[in-house]
Amino acid sequence: MDIENAKAQMRKGVLELCILAIIEEDEVYPSDIISRLKTNDLIVVEGTLYPLLTRLKNDGLLDYTWRESNAGPPRKYFKITDLGRQFLEALSSSWQQLVHSVAQTVGKPQPAKKARKSEPTEEA
Repeated sequence: MDIENAKAQMRKGVLELCILAIIEEDEVYPSDIISRLKTNDLIVVEGTLYPLLTRLKNDGLLDYTWRESNAGPPRKYFKITDLGRQFLEALSSSWQQLVHSVAQTVGKPQPAKKARKSEPTEEA
């Protein structure tokens, strides 16, 4: 089994939650989202982020505004919608329950193996 693939799949599973949480704090430009995720060891590339942002926008969870940039063309800044906040709250609650359940499962002490009864010994 490939541990790197398993880790990547776990990260993908929480990416939507993390992105919505970042955007909830303030309107944000996609490269800022990537930087924030990298700071927290959640490496994401633009090719992963942009389709996710588009899907979240199409689902009504995000909106965006164009802002002029000193460094080139206007930039698209994303903000969370009221529906997005409700979704984030439900997702956060589900995440907390999942973390709790996994911690309970993974953190449980393993039952002690029953000691084998010793074989009867023959006496001479």
